[in-house]
Amino acid sequence: MRGIKRAVVLLTVLVVALVVIAFVLENQQGVSLSFLGLATGQVPVSVFVIVALIVGMLIGPLLGVLVRTRRHKSVPVGRG
Repeated sequence: MRGIKRAVVLLTVLVVALVVIAFVLENQQGVSLSFLGLATGQVPVSVFVIVALIVGMLIGPLLGVLVRTRRHKSVPVGRG
């Protein structure tokens, strides 16, 4: 059973890696981003999208942990 799980995980990682490579290769046109008076140089659009994805993947779970801990602290202890 463990071998099947490893094969599925390996196949999933491989597919995701191929999709990311295809996305990067298809989005090579340069763009400049301007936000709150700060501007970047010409960078491929895929860089901005991948950075936004990574930041979201980091911030999302952190916010989930914060919400869970706050909810856990605010729940009254059982009346038993």
